Amino acid sequence: MAILPRFTSLGHGHAVVMVHDADGGHLSFAPAVESLASQGYRAIAVDLPGYGYTPPVEPYNLRALAQSCLALIDALQVGQVTLVGHGMGAMVALEASMRDVRLIKRLVLCAGGPPLDDASVKAWVEPRLAALDEGLSMVQIADRVVPMQTGQQAIPEGMRLIRHAMGEVHPLIYRHALQALPAFQRNASALARIHVPTLLIGGGQDACMPPEALQAMAHVLPDAHSVTLPGVGHWPQLEAPEDFDGLILDFLAR
Repeated sequence: MAILPRFTSLGHGHAVVMVHDADGGHLSFAPAVESLASQGYRAIAVDLPGYGYTPPVEPYNLRALAQSCLALIDALQVGQVTLVGHGMGAMVALEASMRDVRLIKRLVLCAGGPPLDDASVKAWVEPRLAALDEGLSMVQIADRVVPMQTGQQAIPEGMRLIRHAMGEVHPLIYRHALQALPAFQRNASALARIHVPTLLIGGGQDACMPPEALQAMAHVLPDAHSVTLPGVGHWPQLEAPEDFDGLILDFLAR
């Protein structure tokens, strides 16, 4: 039986379920929750297993996280949802779509989705695992990696929230999540079976998921297009929240 995640919810209307990256829980979507709720949507930001007050799963892998996400959508009884995923959360969203597309009306994949290649593992996963191996606290890890992986145009408030969200993650869960990322190996033929309108959003300065990776993903998915935000790194929803929210609202309005 899948673990039912804890979540925060605001607003009424079509449900938009937001799934965070390994670097932080539901706070990673705090600005988007308020923005979407103010525009007539029910914004739901999830804490995946092991994050916030949601119990962990064993084994800790993308399949289990996707099953947990689907269990929540089913329990909410809100019909089809727009599923938004950031980083690891984008992989979870894709896996959930492949497992039960009946629950999902649209997908938004932010700074993630495709399986990580060797360059992405080297740029994103390995520095974080190395910091854990050094015995650094999550706050110290945030202080190290956030300045390196945000873009030149990131707003200061967003960078502070990224640091805060990362500092709240339990180190053991963080390690499990980082180790789970390279194991996501869905190939192009599997992803091509996702016939759901999909928006891909990336940062022009994202070393982990560069624009060309998301553009390639857009060619694989049957009904997808990608947008790159210049001067933005790995956290578009916090580095440029107004641009990010505007893209999602336009997508939802179609």
